[in-house]
Amino acid sequence: MPVEITILAWGMVLLLVHIFAAGHAKTKQYGPKWNMGARDESLPPLNPVAGRLCRAEANYRETLPLAIVALLGVVLAGRTSEWTALGGWIWLGARIVYLPLYGFGVPVVRSIIFLASLVGLLIVLWPLLGL
Repeated sequence: MPVEITILAWGMVLLLVHIFAAGHAKTKQYGPKWNMGARDESLPPLNPVAGRLCRAEANYRETLPLAIVALLGVVLAGRTSEWTALGGWIWLGARIVYLPLYGFGVPVVRSIIFLASLVGLLIVLWPLLGL
């Protein structure tokens, strides 16, 4: 099995981590009744940590489709290489580091790590662009 598929599988595990981290933080603030309810009521704004975890999840969900297309694309096109594997691992590693940095509110470094994840994706996409 191509390593790019393994990277995607771990990327899906990371998605679950994002979902549960944000959900746990919201439940901690709003309570289990809110979590198990219809969630129709108006709520106060999230506390800073819960808000950051929700924004980190949203950010991951926004960029995950790019990773899926890039990593599946190189596999389907038969364009996998050591470079596409490296780019995939850079993307995944950076995204793993990004979540706690965002959760703890670390500025600047978080943005640099995000850019590193984009560089990883560009490394994977390069062979698909035919350049």
